[in-house]
Formats: sequence, C-alpha cells, structure tokens
Amino acid sequence: MRDNTYNSTFITYDDEATWLVTYADLMTIMLVFFVLLYTLSFFEKERYKRTIETIKIRVESNENLIGLMELMEIPESVDTQITIEDVTGLRSREKSLFENITKFARSSKQKQNISTRILDGKIIVSIKGKALFNSGSAALNNTAISIFDEIILILYDYPEFNINIKGHTDDSPISTAIFPSNWELSAVRATTVLKYLISKGVNPQRLTATGYGEIMPLLPNTSEENKAQNRRVEFVLEKKTTQN
Repeated sequence: MRDNTYNSTFITYDDEATWLVTYADLMTIMLVFFVLLYTLSFFEKERYKRTIETIKIRVESNENLIGLMELMEIPESVDTQITIEDVTGLRSREKSLFENITKFARSSKQKQNISTRILDGKIIVSIKGKALFNSGSAALNNTAISIFDEIILILYDYPEFNINIKGHTDDSPISTAIFPSNWELSAVRATTVLKYLISKGVNPQRLTATGYGEIMPLLPNTSEENKAQNRRVEFVLEKKTTQN
C-alpha cells in the first residue's frame, strides 16, 4: 500500500512539471527570434549604406540612372531599411515611365532635339519644333513621324497615364490666311499631334491638346538659339487619379 501510494504521488508530480519543458522551449525560441531581429536590423542598415555607395559610383559612370539621384540625398539621421524595391529592382510606374522615356530621348537620332524633365510630379517630354514642322506649317514631317512612333510604343505600356499635348511658339509674329497668330499655329500643331496619336491607336480619352502661342517660353526670346528652344511641342504625362 505504501509503495503504491508513493508511486502514484510521484507520477502525479512528474506530470504537473512537464509544463516547464514547454515553457523553457518557448523562451529559447523567443530569445533566438529577438537575436535574429536584431541581427537583421543591423544587416539592413549596413546593406543600405553599401547599396547607396554602389549607386553613387554607377551614376557617375552611367547617365541612365538619373532617376535614382534622389536616393543619395537621404540624411544620415533617418532610420532607413532595405525595401522590396531595393531588393527586386522594381520601381514606381512613374519612375519606370520616366526612365524609359529618358532612355529613348538619349538614344534617339534626334536626341539633340528631345529632352525630358519632371515638374510638379508630371513627366514632360519636350521636342523642338524644327524636328517636327517646317517653318509656319502644322504638317508633320518625316522626322516627327519617327519620333512619335517611338514615343507611342512606350506610352502603350502605360495606359494609366493621361497625355496633354502642348504647342508652343516663339514671339516672332505670324499672320497668314491659315494662322492669323501664334495662338492658332500652336493650337493646330498640338491638335495635329493628337490626331496622329489617335490614328496609331492611342485611346482618345487619354489625350488633350492645347496651344499656348508664345506666352510660356522656356528662355527669353532674345536670340535665335533661345527662340529655337521655345518653339516646341510638349507631352505632359500625368497618372490618372483614381476615383472611389
């Protein structure tokens, strides 16, 4: 009887103590987990610094990485981490479009007549008028066709962007039966470009065309070189706003 009672009591005590094993395992796992988090946090900061240094070197030797310049201006005090974009190389659609358009502009045979920039969150592609139209004309020349066909191929891949076509002239007066002033000339040129894009399958709902005449020059109209810069057609690309 005594032996049986002792054995029963011992077994009950041993069963109740098994929770300590589970508890110890849990504490060990949590310790490993927090050590891992600390290690990853330190690794991400160091990797970020190395990534930025690599980008700086590549930018100096590769002009196509202009879209990454803003990454180098992050202050030291900011607690930064490697993002999915850094790991996968993916970027926002805006940056992707800007990089593709800029790559085209710099590799085009007409690169001296094409420029790109970002202003107020909008991508602007500027093409000098001499590459598109003859003087005083709103009919597209052969050079214009080749430029627009390349741009259209890029825009096909970004259907979420609206395209505002803007026509600009210099301040040299014009007065003909077709174009009484620079307003009419710039407006018809912009509309001509719009019609061409539609003929190539660009959705008309993405397009608008506006003529500004000479009122929005890039440079003062004080020399022939400046006037040549001011005579231009611009594509202003802006992502459509989502509506709930």
